[in-house]
Amino acid sequence: MEEAKEIVNNIQKGSVSPLYFLMGEEPYYIDRISDFIAQNLLAEEEKGFNQIIMYGRDTNIDEIVSNAKRYPMMAERQVIIVKEAQDLSRSIEKLVDYAENPQPTTTLVFCYKYKSLDKRKKLSKVLKKNGVLFESKRLYENQVADWIMKTLKARNYTISPKAAQMLVEFLGIDLGKIDNELNKLQLITPEGTQITPELIEQNIGISKDFNNFELRKAIGMRDSLKAHRIVNYFAQNPKDNPMVVTISLLFSYFSQIMQYHGLPDKSKANVARQLKVHPYFVGDYIAAAKNYPMKKVSQVIGLLHESDVKGKGVGAVNISHGDLLKELMVKILN
Repeated sequence: MEEAKEIVNNIQKGSVSPLYFLMGEEPYYIDRISDFIAQNLLAEEEKGFNQIIMYGRDTNIDEIVSNAKRYPMMAERQVIIVKEAQDLSRSIEKLVDYAENPQPTTTLVFCYKYKSLDKRKKLSKVLKKNGVLFESKRLYENQVADWIMKTLKARNYTISPKAAQMLVEFLGIDLGKIDNELNKLQLITPEGTQITPELIEQNIGISKDFNNFELRKAIGMRDSLKAHRIVNYFAQNPKDNPMVVTISLLFSYFSQIMQYHGLPDKSKANVARQLKVHPYFVGDYIAAAKNYPMKKVSQVIGLLHESDVKGKGVGAVNISHGDLLKELMVKILN
């Protein structure tokens, strides 16, 4: 996120705000900014007396403000970081008075995760005026693969589109979790390396051949043998391949194929933009659309809904999720 980079860059240039309010659904950037401040704003010998970590559940606004109004000891500033500040949500508006006139020798940081302030209220307006108000928004699933590519590029690595998609499908949209896995890969691969599906399979444990990405591709190409092999693998490893995830991803996939059929402009650039997929995968969607006309896509979406309901125990007694997936594959590919 460019705004997060700008905040870090400003601090590096010596432009430090007395007040940072970091909020939003995505904790990754909140942690990155607050960790950077904790590690870089004070010299190591200054931190003992001038850096305080507080927790929202163990404190209140009055105590935070009281600490913030103190003067630093043998340093230009003190740093106070309030973690889990969302636990103060009921009383957070009491911060207005301090935010209107923050102590210039204190850098006060609030980590207000999974929530956002009401931007219509006074506190938000005052924070924008006298400090830094940052909202960390959660990425949509179709944005995460691009985030992985950009993150690795900044670290002098590259990653193949398939490998990026494998990580998204296996790890979800938790950027912190994804970043931990990327860090592990960086420890064992030299700079300039391309992260491949083989590297991910060897070091993270995601099969490059038996995963939802490959299943969707096999179904799209009507490769019945490959699709059944993958589903059989899922049936043998149900904990690592939950049916609910497979159904959800297949539903998204066929919804995109339906959307493709309705596009008047089927140029590669427009398809990538409208379906919100990497241009690398557009050819797969074009081929799938040829194999699945609109009427068949509608039928498949109905089958997916039916399997989802059965997977939750409605109308299917003593049938394993693996058997339900096998049955679903037969119906889709016929």
